[in-house]
Amino acid sequence: MSVDLSILDLAQVGTGESVGNSFAASVDMARRAEGWGYRRIWYAEHHNMSSIASAAPAVLIAHVAANTESIRLGAGGVMLPNHSPLAIAEQFGTLAELHPGRIDLGLGRAPGGDQQTFSALRRTMASADSFPSDVLELQGYLRGQSRVEGVDATPGAGTNVPLYILGSSLFGAQLAATLGLPYAFASHFAPQALEEAVALYRREFQPSDQLEAPYVIAGVCVIADDDASVAHEQLRLAKRHRVNALFGRNGRRFTDEEADMILDMPQGRQIDSMMTYAGVGTPTEVHHYLEWFAGHADADELIVASIAPDREIWRNTLAHIAPARSLSPAGD
Repeated sequence: MSVDLSILDLAQVGTGESVGNSFAASVDMARRAEGWGYRRIWYAEHHNMSSIASAAPAVLIAHVAANTESIRLGAGGVMLPNHSPLAIAEQFGTLAELHPGRIDLGLGRAPGGDQQTFSALRRTMASADSFPSDVLELQGYLRGQSRVEGVDATPGAGTNVPLYILGSSLFGAQLAATLGLPYAFASHFAPQALEEAVALYRREFQPSDQLEAPYVIAGVCVIADDDASVAHEQLRLAKRHRVNALFGRNGRRFTDEEADMILDMPQGRQIDSMMTYAGVGTPTEVHHYLEWFAGHADADELIVASIAPDREIWRNTLAHIAPARSLSPAGD
């Protein structure tokens, strides 16, 4: 690849799996990813979703870091409106002290769940309005230059954990440019503003102590298999899973037939739109797609999200497209 590759691990809980199974798979994959040559693995904060177990990124990062040796691990991201900046500084400061040089902190302003979940977290939608000032407060704690008189982050102060702004709109692009921080665009599920946001970020970027030149990361979905038809069937299954995640409520699961009907409806076509940027096919086809997408997104790094529901194909996808492609499909 002409750009660095990272992995987004949502700690998906597959059909018939437990959360513990999901975490074990995440550790196994991270160990392999070190040998596969990936730059880092990101873990995203999601709440109230039975198929995603990454609700507490700092805790999951701690577990994976303790069971790996060198790969960078980051929150991609922490939804800062859900937390106090001091608490996040202490959490990621702790991680940075335990695993020096391996921890990254991506920040988003979305709630990471629905309105009821936001209320259960004791937050309000208005919390997102303070996102820019919260980022600056958090940055101050990590630099040992607290903006709150008499309050320091211990651990945290002086760790200078690298910050990244995550987003899917022009707001995040402008904020990242103004603060001189790397910008990660969530094109793996919200692709609409990708080109406009990246162009704005590069045009408006102001150098900072952390970053001298703009740095763009873009998300992209991937499924790779030696048999292209298997990969495309996994895409169809992934869309059915997305139907249940988005439209299933109170434990309701749709049958395959019901899910397919929803996919044919206007609401279902939203899912096709979410997967606009998806490399699906043989490893060679996906590799070529990623090369194209890197240029299209004007990206310095890609975050690949393996969306195959089948656990083995999920893992093998990441092996097939890894920077160290000479490895066997299973990474052994």
